[in-house]
Amino acid sequence: MKTINVQTPAFFDAQDLAACQSVFDELLKEMGVAKESEEAGRIAAVVIDLYQQGVRDPSRLKVMVENARSLCGSYKPMATPTK
Repeated sequence: MKTINVQTPAFFDAQDLAACQSVFDELLKEMGVAKESEEAGRIAAVVIDLYQQGVRDPSRLKVMVENARSLCGSYKPMATPTK
């Protein structure tokens, strides 16, 4: 079992970065957020923070980022079709 020393910062390897990048890209696409925006920077920070805390499952990571955005008032749901 892998243990994490909370005394020292965890460094990302290429695999960790690829996992975070994939989730980040999916979230931006689904949320309609521009990659160069401040909001994208906040999303990236939350993705990395949660990943460092041990959230590795991409689906769970996405849900947790979406929840964090809604709690902070940043969440803007995509428009739903009107009847």
